[in-house]
Parts: sequence; structure tokens; C-alpha cells
Amino acid sequence: MASATTLDRPMAGGEDFASLLDETLGADTGFAGSVVTGKVIRIDDDVAVVDVGLKSEGRVPLREFAAQGQKPEVKPGDLIELFVERYEDRDGSIVLSREKARREEAWTNLEKQFQAQVRVNGVIFGRVKGGFTVDLGGAVAFLPGSQVDIRPVRDVGPLMGSPQPFQILKMDRARGNIVVSRRAVLEETRAEQRSELIQGLKEGMVLDGVVKNITDYGAFVDLGGVDGLLHVTDIAWRRINHPSEALTIGQPVKVQVIRFNSETQRISLGMKQLMSDPWEGVAAKYPVQGKFSGRVTNITDYGAFVELEPGVEGLVHVSEMSWTKKNVHPGKIVATSQEVEVVILDVDEPKRRISLGLKQAQGNPWEVFMETHAPGTVVEGEIRNITEFGLFVGLAPEIDGMVHMSDLSWDLSPEQAMANYNKGDMVKAKVLDIDVEKERISLGIKQLEADPAAEVLDKVKKGEIVTCIVTKVEANGIEVKIDEVLTGFIRRAELARDRGDQRPEKFAIGEKVDAKVTGIDRAARRLALTIKGKEIEEEREAVKEFGTSDSGASLGDILGAAIRRRNLSTDE
Repeated sequence: MASATTLDRPMAGGEDFASLLDETLGADTGFAGSVVTGKVIRIDDDVAVVDVGLKSEGRVPLREFAAQGQKPEVKPGDLIELFVERYEDRDGSIVLSREKARREEAWTNLEKQFQAQVRVNGVIFGRVKGGFTVDLGGAVAFLPGSQVDIRPVRDVGPLMGSPQPFQILKMDRARGNIVVSRRAVLEETRAEQRSELIQGLKEGMVLDGVVKNITDYGAFVDLGGVDGLLHVTDIAWRRINHPSEALTIGQPVKVQVIRFNSETQRISLGMKQLMSDPWEGVAAKYPVQGKFSGRVTNITDYGAFVELEPGVEGLVHVSEMSWTKKNVHPGKIVATSQEVEVVILDVDEPKRRISLGLKQAQGNPWEVFMETHAPGTVVEGEIRNITEFGLFVGLAPEIDGMVHMSDLSWDLSPEQAMANYNKGDMVKAKVLDIDVEKERISLGIKQLEADPAAEVLDKVKKGEIVTCIVTKVEANGIEVKIDEVLTGFIRRAELARDRGDQRPEKFAIGEKVDAKVTGIDRAARRLALTIKGKEIEEEREAVKEFGTSDSGASLGDILGAAIRRRNLSTDE
């Protein structure tokens, strides 16, 4: 062989070992580390034999001609770029690398693109500490975790293995370092989309977006480069206390532009506006006095909101919650999420308001009581409370009747009668009156017995003279009893005809007096009496019978004759 002949020849002066080696190998060692073009001669098993124009052929593993898991696409006659690593041995076999050739080519192209600030295409293929590895057509770059997306990405799986654009942030060929960013590309694209979107944005437009963030008052929706606010009240027609009840971060949503301020670029969005309004025709659907079932959605100090259907709520005011429980917080009557029956009291469709009644659906207990207890019915109950004006007697679990102090006794004074009762006592009483509207039941205890003065009242007539017994002497008159059961009162001015005799102190308790009836108060069982009127009437009758002072008879003579006549008739 030529190589053997060369080595057997004696070494000439001026020639060194390296020259002889180059001549022996028949190649220029300057090829090492460079990229050359070769031609595939044949395929031997798992290698491709390539002629690169040197004295020896190179061998390249087939795996370097395709990505992992893919079939290599190379055949005899193909011209390919290869990297000359070194001459492997004295036989002149050349170590070639397709992968390193691709890398060198990629680096050259990437440097040009980096200088021009042009995006490059790559594929995320692996994870490393702090980020990911990206194949940029043969060169491997580092993608920091913060540069993957505009927002934190929990799962990068869908991004791996698919070609995507990147921006080169940093290159160092000497160290073999490349740092890229996918986020920079997205932000640039986002800015372009934002500009296009803002220019064409109009109120009423329907857009697709993704929930970006959730707050207490709403959610921010990414419309593709620009964010809009979806207020909690515009998410749905039904009541939503917090946006998280209906939305999640990353959720795709369809929204309508409600308001757009071109100066501040603030966008207000709505989802419920894309749904049918449940308030349309609500007055016909929920007529007044109709009874419906609903769910308590919210409780306030002034009442409770009840959902009749999704998006339609009515208010049960605290005054309409219970017939008997007054000044009680609504939370002590109903609970959130409780199913209740309500009655429609009023519907204001334009203002989207419905007034509901909870107690009306349960029946008025005073009406129920009146149906079974007509006036005159005798009832029994416990004295639940005693006030300065009467007794409250329990008639039902939540209903009381009142016995006024004047209806406790026929004979005793109201104060005296009240002293005979204690809280907790069981008493019987008669139903006197039921006022459903005022929610009052009037009872009487004295009405359980007949009025002892009723018979006397039936006999006494106005203008009649009655005999009384003085029971009390007061500064303004005297109180008397008629037949020991009927009370009367004679005012000071009615005690005598003569002013000088109009003195209550001249009367003694137990003394009998005659008086004329001037008024009858059956309800109070009381007579209005006058002694003065009786004396004047007697004088008028005496004058009429025995003459007048003009006939020569004095008033004393006339009255004396009348008195004597009366005495004689009495003696007979």
C-alpha cells in the first residue's frame, strides 16, 4: 500500500514526523473541526458511509439523521453537511458527525437572527433545574421557567414537542450558552392584538375570553391582549355572592362588551346579557296573592331575599315574616338556603322588585281563632303578663287575649280587682271582641257572671226620684249607691238649690238622700243625680198647687202647706 511504502522510506533531512504523517494519511489535518460536504455512498447496517473528498471514507451513525423515535431519511447519493471531528487511526478512518454539523450550522444562523432581533423556531424537549431545554434546529437553548408564558403555567406538557416561536435573549458561542424567551414573543403578539382589538372594540360586541383573575367584586377576563372587568352582578341573573361560585381561573367564557372608555381603555363586560332576562313577563308569571315556593338566598336586618327561580328574587320584609314575632331579626325566623312558601304581595317589573309575604302563606292566627271562637265563647288560659291597664291571657302558642282592668269585676274598683291576680294564674274569660286587622282579642272576666246592676238599670228612668245612700264624700261632690248595686254621683253644684247649702261636708257616709236622675250611663253602670233639681221641681209643683206669691201667700206658706199635705198623705 502507498501508506506502507511511505513509512518504509528513510526520513529525509528537513522532513519531520508530522509531514510524513500527513503524507501517509493523505489528508490535510486542517479539516478537523470544520464542516464539509459529503456524499452518501452506501448504507451499512446502522451507519452511513460518506465520501467527503478525502483519501478515506467516513462513517456516520444513522441515528444522527433523525430525531429520537423517528426513522432516518437518508439514502445513497444524498449530499449532506458533516462535521470533521478527527482522524481516528493510522488507517485513515475519519470521525464525522451529522449532529455537530447541524449544530454548527444552527449556531451560525442563530447568530444572524440574534443580531437582527428576529424570532426563531424551536421545540421544548426537556426539563432542567429552573426551566426547560429547547431545540433550535440543532442548537440547544435554555428556557427559564419565568419566560414560558405571560402567566404562570402549571402544566407545560401541552407545550412540549410542538414547534413554537422564541426570542433569543442571550448568546455565548464560546460557552455554548443560549437563553430564549417564549414570553417575550407572547407579549409582543399580545401588544399587537391589543392594538387591533382596541381599535375595533365597540359596545355590544360579543367576544371570547379567558378568566385571568378573580376578586371579591368580579373577575378579570383576558380578551386576547387586553383585560376587561366582569363585575359580580353581571355574571348571572341569579344572585352570586362571590365570583368563585360561577367562575374559575383559566375558564373560557363568552362575554359582551357593556361599556368601553376609549380614553382610559377600561372595558366592562357581562355574561348575563347573553342570556334571556328572567324578569321579562314576571308579573304574569307571578300574580299578586299567588303562593309559590322559593329558596332563601340572603338575610339582612330588614328582611330576607327569596329566589323564586334563577335570576328572580323577591324581598320578604321583616314586617311580613311572622304574625306574632315582632321586632325579631329575620335570621331567627328563616335560614339561608331554606325552602319556604311565600305569597306575592306586589310586583314592580320595571324596577325588578317583588314584595313577598311569608306569614301570609301560613294563615292568619287571628282569623283561625275567630273561626272557632265567636264573641261570647268562654276560654281558659294562663296569665302571661300583667300591665297597668290589664291582664294578657295566653289563648294559643303565640296568641294572647287582653282583659282590661275595667272588665275584671262588677263590684270592685279596677285597682282592687287587679290586686287579686298574679302572673301564671289560670283564669277563665269570655271573648268580647276579635279585631283581626289590629290583631287584638278582648276578653272579660266579670262578664262570666250577670251584672247585678242590670235589673236596677232597667227600672230606673231619667227624671225619676231615687233614694240613695252616701258612700263617699269628695271635694267636688258625693258618691252614692242606689239599691246597693248601682253607683251615682252628685256634683257639688247639684247638692242644693241655695248656693250656701252646696257643701259636700254637710253630708255623712251612710246618710240617705233623695235625688233626681239626670243621666244614665249603662256601659259604666253609673247615674248622674241632682238634689238641686229635685228641690226646684218640688217648689214648682207646690206653687202650682197652693198658689203664688202674687196672691198674697209667702213662699214659706206655700212650701209649708205642701209639706204638711205630703206628711198627712204619708201618715194616712
